[in-house]
Amino acid sequence: MVRPPLTPWERERGERFGALLRRARGDRSMVEVAAAAGLSAETLRKIETGRAPTPAFFTVAALAAALDVSLDELVTACAESAEDAPEALTA
Repeated sequence: MVRPPLTPWERERGERFGALLRRARGDRSMVEVAAAAGLSAETLRKIETGRAPTPAFFTVAALAAALDVSLDELVTACAESAEDAPEALTA
């Protein structure tokens, strides 16, 4: 099965997500956060740089837990605008 190419919006969203993770990581090393989330440092590096812009849900959940960031915060921060965020988060 061939995966369709990412849209420009999907690439931009991945870059926003990566930037958010880098800010949340702060002074913690990439290796430390990756280990806490059960990922390889290379996987985290790809996500943070936008080279893996659509990580699996359980990867995102593990990173959120390791960084003490709620999934709601991630969704809101990565939505292009308030219209893109789920209804429950914009009310």
